[in-house]
Amino acid sequence: MAPIGRALLSVRTWSRFCGGRRALSDGPGAASGWKLYGALCLQRRPLLAQLPSPEEEEMAELTQQIEVDKSLYSDHELRCFAEDEFLHQRSKEKYDIPEKIVLVQDIEDAWEQKFQKLKLAPRITEADQKNDQTSLNRKLDQNLLLLVKQKIGDEDIWLLPQTEWQQGETLRNTVERVLVTLPGIQTQAKFLGNAPCGFYKFKFPKAIRTETDIGGKVFFFKAFLEGSPQLPSKEKADYLWDLNPQSDVLQLHWDCSC
Repeated sequence: MAPIGRALLSVRTWSRFCGGRRALSDGPGAASGWKLYGALCLQRRPLLAQLPSPEEEEMAELTQQIEVDKSLYSDHELRCFAEDEFLHQRSKEKYDIPEKIVLVQDIEDAWEQKFQKLKLAPRITEADQKNDQTSLNRKLDQNLLLLVKQKIGDEDIWLLPQTEWQQGETLRNTVERVLVTLPGIQTQAKFLGNAPCGFYKFKFPKAIRTETDIGGKVFFFKAFLEGSPQLPSKEKADYLWDLNPQSDVLQLHWDCSC
């Protein structure tokens, strides 16, 4: 009886699972009155390390000093000691040093000259100075988040790129569709898993709200920018790379109390 019972239990479990899949394919938004949306959180990761804080600098100096105190002498330091001993012995014998001998001081002078010629790239770019938010060559030590301008009602609002879920696709498929349909933007991204990283729910204004269209549920999927994207010209730019996701530009301001 035990094998038969397990078989019947497996059939019932599979039936429930298939029923759940059918309900999902029929459209959960239509059944609940909520429309589903997928939103893309596309980030450009930092290209430079952030400047250390005073506490971090103090800790780094302390760690460096401990490592120096406990470390062995380097090859250059050993050469310095050997050269000092050599010069000391030769000075007693009044021996002239051949001109072909390269002293440690000569090597260090050459290193110093090479270091003085080295010019580091500036951390503050031209885009930073002009506050060009359409450029990726800015805020190189911080994350940037892609925002696009979308028309909501009679207003143009800066939002995360998003679109409505369609039957037959997963929410990740919805967000991937958002990526390939960005107007004028051709880029690649690495998605961090198949599950959303955030959720936002809003109600439609009373003027357009119905029993079957109560509001929307937005599911956010995080992705990292890869490669060098092709961006439209500044004159046609309906996008920007925002520094702070919670800035005034990001207006997720649907009034849930409408």
